[in-house]
Amino acid sequence: MRPRSYPQAELPEELAVQVAALEESAWPGSTFGHDPALAPRVLLLVDGAGRVGASAALLYKEVRCAGRSLRAAGLSAVVTDRRLRGQGLGGRLVTGAREALAADPAVDAALFSCDRPLVPFYEAAGFARLPGTVLVGGTPAEPLTTDAPGFAKEVVAAFFTPDPESDRTALTGIRIPLYPGSVDRLW
Repeated sequence: MRPRSYPQAELPEELAVQVAALEESAWPGSTFGHDPALAPRVLLLVDGAGRVGASAALLYKEVRCAGRSLRAAGLSAVVTDRRLRGQGLGGRLVTGAREALAADPAVDAALFSCDRPLVPFYEAAGFARLPGTVLVGGTPAEPLTTDAPGFAKEVVAAFFTPDPESDRTALTGIRIPLYPGSVDRLW
């Protein structure tokens, strides 16, 4: 499977239909697509016949917290075709996403939440858990937090700044006002 990357607005229809079906199989009732204000980019692993085996979205936003302003990116809607799970496609895709973000001079940090059981998966791809950190999503008027009742979320990150350890320390154990909006309430 070959990796492909597209701005969401330029994703070919035949691939968008497949990504939507993968997302619907993982999250029934979901709707494909992310808020254009977050400059969404779709990452795919596609076989020679044009079938999507795994997909993810990268979302971008400036985040101000802990006396810092970080150009952040987050992973969202990471999914592998159920029939292809266990073959390492998801790991390849997430590792490739981290590498792409690390190489992007417009990104200071990758910062997102995941279900607690998935933390080792993301750690294997080069991300690290931020113990006690809470992302505050949604909007200031209608926030959604990763520590909300019924959520079992952890925040993971990778820092690409000149002093990544300082940024990691500053963002560990705090509430980060992500506020991605009402479409992608958390990424």
